[in-house]
Amino acid sequence: MSIEARLSLGRGDFQMDLDLDIPASGITSIHGPSGSGKTTLLRAIAGLDRHPGSFISVNEITWQDDQTFVPVHQRSLGYVFQESSLFPHLDVRRNIEYGVRRGKKGPHMLEKAMELLGIESLRDRYPSSLSGGERRRVAIARALAPKPSLLLLDEPCSGLDATHRSELLGYLESLHSELSVPVLHVSHSAAEVLRLADRLILLQSGRITASGTLTDLQTRLDLGLSREEGAATMVEARVREIDQRYGLAVLEHSGGILTVINDAFEPGQRLRVSIAARDVSISLTEPEDSSILNTLRASIDAMTDLDSALVLLKLDAGGSPLLARITRKSAQRLSLAVGMNVFAQVKSVALLQQS
Repeated sequence: MSIEARLSLGRGDFQMDLDLDIPASGITSIHGPSGSGKTTLLRAIAGLDRHPGSFISVNEITWQDDQTFVPVHQRSLGYVFQESSLFPHLDVRRNIEYGVRRGKKGPHMLEKAMELLGIESLRDRYPSSLSGGERRRVAIARALAPKPSLLLLDEPCSGLDATHRSELLGYLESLHSELSVPVLHVSHSAAEVLRLADRLILLQSGRITASGTLTDLQTRLDLGLSREEGAATMVEARVREIDQRYGLAVLEHSGGILTVINDAFEPGQRLRVSIAARDVSISLTEPEDSSILNTLRASIDAMTDLDSALVLLKLDAGGSPLLARITRKSAQRLSLAVGMNVFAQVKSVALLQQS
């Protein structure tokens, strides 16, 4: 099963020419700067905009080609816009029921959607009494209630403060683990993408510049993600054991062992963690007498200058890619070169997701 989209269109100075073919599973994030065509792509897939000569297919069902155009209300999809767009005269439950009535005939998941989004206690309230984060959760529940074949999220965290953004991302993570509906997620936030995405599509001026797994694309030195100030590597890990004496958890992943502060983890639990490039330092010998607990054996896969002061390294730690950002002076002092074996000291590990 897959999602296919071929679009070629022009609108003033903007030109879009792309060919998309991705698995219909998990979360695929579409990332790029403002004006790159992210929302244009979603609107075309939804059928809100019709572009002659385009092709759209979801799970081998054609939604648009030269002879076919399935109107938006007949497409098995849920769409959450940047604005929640709730009906002010309807309470939460009736807002969600509207999504069921407008969706395809057949089974729905109204109660399940409310449970997953944590809004059961809000069912009798009206949109005017909800916070921005609560309104966004109601909008997502409304899109999910008809059991769509595809969920489109356009900047779901836009306009939310840090607290509500983190809270909403937590609910989106739970949807990822609980439901099988594929998600196309648009965001200009690298941190949001890092936390949610399985796969990534990078858009620039209406064209796909790269497409692949999150791990592959975030560590490519020729792409913008690795060069951003907050550049980081996502690591899938498993809790091996809990160090009760020191309040720590020992994680294992393909690159080795990581020790983090225990946050009520359980042995065997799966975690997604982030290691920022700025939090990785390099040593030619295994460090001793250091306060840094995490040291990984690695080799240098690639390196490039970021500017006159900084160098970016792509490391291979037992098959797991890792970014390191160090000063150019340090790189020269250590005579670093591609192919060298080194030790990567990880100063900090951030929890992104747990299941």
